[in-house]
Amino acid sequence: MSIVQRASELIGDTPLLELARTGTGTRLLLKLDHLNPTGSCKVRMARQMIDEAEREGRLLPGGRIVEPTSGNTGCGLALVALERGYRFTAVVDRHAAREKLRMLTALGAELVFVETPPGGGVASVQRRAVAARIAEETGAFHPDQHNNAGNANGYTGLAFELARQLGTVDALIAAVGTGGSLCGTIRAMRSAGHATRAVAVEPEGSIIFGGPPGLYHQTGAGSPAGFPVGSNIDRSVIDAAHRVSDADAFAGARVVARRTGVLVGGTTGGAIHVALRRLFTFPAESTVVVLCNDAGEKYLDSVYDDDWLRERGVFDELAHRRVHRWFAAYDESVRAAARDGSARLVEVGA
Repeated sequence: MSIVQRASELIGDTPLLELARTGTGTRLLLKLDHLNPTGSCKVRMARQMIDEAEREGRLLPGGRIVEPTSGNTGCGLALVALERGYRFTAVVDRHAAREKLRMLTALGAELVFVETPPGGGVASVQRRAVAARIAEETGAFHPDQHNNAGNANGYTGLAFELARQLGTVDALIAAVGTGGSLCGTIRAMRSAGHATRAVAVEPEGSIIFGGPPGLYHQTGAGSPAGFPVGSNIDRSVIDAAHRVSDADAFAGARVVARRTGVLVGGTTGGAIHVALRRLFTFPAESTVVVLCNDAGEKYLDSVYDDDWLRERGVFDELAHRRVHRWFAAYDESVRAAARDGSARLVEVGA
């Protein structure tokens, strides 16, 4: 049994779950990184940003940290801050999942709320401005996760884990917000000699890859209109980018919950949706990994609540049935391949 003295020492070494397989031998695996402390992969980069700030003298003992967040990065920063004796202020909005805000408070964070934009949606621009003002007025350390190299550096360990667990990863699919998790992991894997394809997923309405702006309800991914895309979005390492509607993303998460008992966040549902839709396009015997970046238990009153979805016009029964059909098609392809293999064995035996 491993006994640690700090919760942050439990970061990493998260397991893999096979979600689907095709008759051609291609596997779709979930990297269950939501099983990290605080229920998110973001704790990896939160710790790294603080480590680098301490080494560089930008964060001194007893100091204060301030960061705009939709919740997951904030919870990671709050955990490391309480372990090391820092004050942490999270600049948030009401678009964030309620359970994330409760977790921040439980971890001792001070919450500063900004107004939600007219018509709803994320208040990323406002959060960023308020955090910068607080940092300037108080001298607090402002990590600026969208442009902090420590964000991407925090996923080097994730790349090593995947290589150790699987040997080869042909494609890594992940929802993109700051870009650190996907781009940081891919850069580290390629530096180690892997030729892993990077597939980025953003909500419809996000402007990261140039689509038309609009309202979306997937928290923690994408960038709204007017928000400057940060330097951690490294387009040079991204091989493909896809946009996913709220209805499809949430259907992906909900169907996976019903099939496996594993609850993942809505943005992970979007990445799963893309992976399932395209799994047959990968070469035979491919290993495709979806990064599960946060836990679905934070969204029981939103993504997993029928009434909440209907109120926002994103409950789509057809989308749910479509995901179920993809799973059924892949299951049948495996059975068909097994039947074909048995028939060939009979012919050889004859």
